[in-house]
Amino acid sequence: MDLAVWRTFVTVCRVGSLSAAAVELSHTQSAVSRQIAGLERQFGVPLVERHARGVRPTPAGEVFRRHALATLNEADRAVRAVRDVRDGVGDRPLAVGATPSLAAGMVPEAVRSLLQRTGPLRWSLLPALSAHLHDRVIAGDLDIALVTDAPPGLAVDARVERRYLGLDEMVVVLPAGHPQAERGPVHIRELADQAWVEDNDGSAALLRQQAARAGVAATIDLTAADLPGKLALVATGHAIALIPGVLRRALRADVTTVGLVDPPTRGIYAITPRRDPHPRAAPLLDLLVTAFASVHPARAAGRDHRSAGPGVGSA
Repeated sequence: MDLAVWRTFVTVCRVGSLSAAAVELSHTQSAVSRQIAGLERQFGVPLVERHARGVRPTPAGEVFRRHALATLNEADRAVRAVRDVRDGVGDRPLAVGATPSLAAGMVPEAVRSLLQRTGPLRWSLLPALSAHLHDRVIAGDLDIALVTDAPPGLAVDARVERRYLGLDEMVVVLPAGHPQAERGPVHIRELADQAWVEDNDGSAALLRQQAARAGVAATIDLTAADLPGKLALVATGHAIALIPGVLRRALRADVTTVGLVDPPTRGIYAITPRRDPHPRAAPLLDLLVTAFASVHPARAAGRDHRSAGPGVGSA
């Protein structure tokens, strides 16, 4: 079992290209191709297939990718654990993941409170979309992740514990000085003719659903690569956007927000691995519950469960 070859395969699947994987791994493209071909000879089945934009795993390749990723992450954790013992580091690092809006403010604030209560700890923060965070928790890469049930929803997986934090109300972000700023809750119909920008399919789906319920259409004229890009387009007056309410306290100074009448909501959840939980994940989770309650006191866990559905608690 050559973990270096397994790492090459996982990288090819992640970037979707033999040439891009070669650059990332400092290999030649022919070397990457030989490694993949060697794996395919070993298993007796094709693991990748070519398409117009590069390569993707075959069904057999996807099965191998998931197991290979888990094995590589566990190997990396073993190396880090040995080095921690060598260096006299008592606590293992805490790996935290969160959706971009939660990573922008609420999660760092909760971690700061954790460090103040429990003492120094090495930690890391990965902002990503919910599906990716779920996979990283399963792979053993993250000790805790803050995710949402915004479309396409959350996977039901017995390998993770899931705790409901509460409902997050979406708001509209506008450039400073926009005529609708500071007007209080407005109806989506008053904004439907504006240019809109979105950065992910889940937020776009919530916007379209909200407009459809009101009998109007909201046209998404611009697409941003990420949340900072989306906010930059709003700040410069190109468009307005739907954003999570938890982001309000961390917004840049040249944008403002307005609430919606009967706004769309999304459930916020924390997920942790059932196996080998980090000892500081539980106290951090309690602090995250408190932090969310300070942002949405009427929507916190135990007060409003309208969108929690069957997944409340563990899944």
